[in-house]
Amino acid sequence: MTWFRALLAGALSILFPGAGHALLRDWLRAVVFAGLYLSAIAIFLPMDQLAAAETMADAVTIVSEDMDSMGQFALSFIGLFAAIDATFRSLGFPPTASGSGSGSSDGPTCPECGKELDEDLEFCHWCTTRLEPAEPEDADPSEV
Repeated sequence: MTWFRALLAGALSILFPGAGHALLRDWLRAVVFAGLYLSAIAIFLPMDQLAAAETMADAVTIVSEDMDSMGQFALSFIGLFAAIDATFRSLGFPPTASGSGSGSSDGPTCPECGKELDEDLEFCHWCTTRLEPAEPEDADPSEV
């Protein structure tokens, strides 16, 4: 399931940068990649010619013929980088805050994905792994 999720996140990011991160519920990265992509479109696409296009086919033709190579490179780079980042993050690379000293949590973590858990739930809300209930520590058997 993890590989399928990684491939799906990468494919969505190729279609529209940020969509794969939205699938992973990494909202900040989703907004950043979508914003970068939309900003590059606004900078590199000929908006005056696009406004004159009557159909979507005309708009695609204008974009493919009139966009310079720098614009094509920028859009391709953002899409490819978003796809690679979404794929690696869905696979758990880099590991989440367990190795760094500043962002580590004191609560329980998921044994599957390593993210912080809500103590009230019986499953990980990040990767949906079912968790075994924690057994309370028994008192000294001689006291019973």
